[in-house]
Amino acid sequence: MTSETELIPAPTAVTDPGRCGFPFETDTGLWGEPGTEGTQRWLRSTLGAALGLPLPPGEEGARNTVALRLDDTLAPEAYRLEVVATWGVVITGGSPAGVFWGAQTLRQLLGPAAFRRAPVRPDMTYGVPHQTIHDAPRFGWRGLMLDVARHFMPKEGVLRYLDLMAAHKLNVFHFHLTDDQGWRVQINRYPKLTEIGSWRARTKFGHRASPLWDDKPHGGYYTQDDIREIVAYAAERHITVVPEIDVPGHSQAAIAAYPELGNTDVITASIKGGNSLPVWDTWGINPNVLAPTDNTLRFYEGVFEELLELFPSEFIHVGGDECLKDQWKQSPTAQARIAELGLADEDELQSWFIGHFDKWLSARGRRLVGWDEILEGGLADGAVVSSWRGYEGGITAARAGHDVVMCPEQYVYLDWRQAPGEDEPVPIAHVRTLEDVYRFEPVPEQLSEAEARHVLGTQANVWTEVMEDHARVDYQTFPRLAAFAEVAWSALPAPGERDFADFERRMTAHYARLDALGVAYRPPTGPLPWQRRPGVLGRPLDGPPPQA
Repeated sequence: MTSETELIPAPTAVTDPGRCGFPFETDTGLWGEPGTEGTQRWLRSTLGAALGLPLPPGEEGARNTVALRLDDTLAPEAYRLEVVATWGVVITGGSPAGVFWGAQTLRQLLGPAAFRRAPVRPDMTYGVPHQTIHDAPRFGWRGLMLDVARHFMPKEGVLRYLDLMAAHKLNVFHFHLTDDQGWRVQINRYPKLTEIGSWRARTKFGHRASPLWDDKPHGGYYTQDDIREIVAYAAERHITVVPEIDVPGHSQAAIAAYPELGNTDVITASIKGGNSLPVWDTWGINPNVLAPTDNTLRFYEGVFEELLELFPSEFIHVGGDECLKDQWKQSPTAQARIAELGLADEDELQSWFIGHFDKWLSARGRRLVGWDEILEGGLADGAVVSSWRGYEGGITAARAGHDVVMCPEQYVYLDWRQAPGEDEPVPIAHVRTLEDVYRFEPVPEQLSEAEARHVLGTQANVWTEVMEDHARVDYQTFPRLAAFAEVAWSALPAPGERDFADFERRMTAHYARLDALGVAYRPPTGPLPWQRRPGVLGRPLDGPPPQA
């Protein structure tokens, strides 16, 4: 890569750079081979709108044309972008996805104005310097998890984040749709999941130890047509949507809607003024988990049946994390199920629960993904592990022949605070700076070459307990997501050898792109006055995070 290149993520190679370039003009055409129609639509609707150019249909081989081609000798997501001065631009991809990622690079080359929704200076001319860019991603799974259960993000905000992902060449959207604090997807056969489970009466403001409350009811959900729209919008951008329905923990919103899903033989006596739990209004690990009954299994099979119709993804995430076993230990029903199945303990009961849905999904041509707690009590056959409690779970899974998505909290939990200053809004956990994320390595050195092939890729996670609106999500996510995107896409050297100074230099240009997109990122100099949350209690932890 030349020192003048300001692309993020960094491409594999830039050759033959020149000062002269190709100018985009009102009669610049757009031509593409069959299979590139999606990128053609995107270029006209997004890039054309930003520059005020119609990009009319061009002819193959003609001057003054952006040409889109396919070449199956390239890797599927690889591309080659050739800018020939005074002639045109050719983007060649190994697949339609590769062509699309090349179009994202072209947008960056055109400057920040290309990231706006309409031209700000209609008389301005745009050009791209003469050069050839060769590029391909390191990982096939380059993900972002967005938690919409703790704080609901309306559909328009989700579509916006899909655009932001595409601009950073991220291709997996992990959609965290359910938790104790809310159920966010319409299930027709179980209407109470959204009638009751999608709303909570109030919300803890700040960390769970905070004395502050927002007494306004909070909620919302996506209709099935909303989901279809989100999935189709993502597909146009070559992003796979992986839904998450949490079982058997993190399920109080579902239990609030259908109390029989809970461990009724131990929880009814502890509920004041009635026989049902509310949707949870605070944060933390909840003791109210699903009952390991046939009724619960049939109920969630019904949920997943509707989900499979909405999400074509090969992968379906079932959570499996932070399931406290206290109720199962106290429940005669759960203990009877342990005895009936010949299980050793409650950990094996959770393994049985997850294993049931692993087999159920496999029979329907899908693959189960779960957080690394699904290792407890024995790993379900065919399951994919999201390794979040450090690297250890991923290492164990890979050595056992299971595929892994690396998302260790010590590096890629973007709700963690970005600096030690007192002005950081609602400081959570250890400090994880832009540089910390940039030096994250998804493949642990302990893995052999064969074991490392089980690392499908990596993912950044955005948990929204302390993010009440999209501006707070933006602040926590950016600019660190840009660093993560480079880690996921680019062939970087070892963490200690990475040129963070060069990345910072390129970020100077990238901040202008984020400004044009309206992203409320954390400035390098610290939070702006309106980005602070003075007096709202967080949970800061001192020192570097433990490396597990």
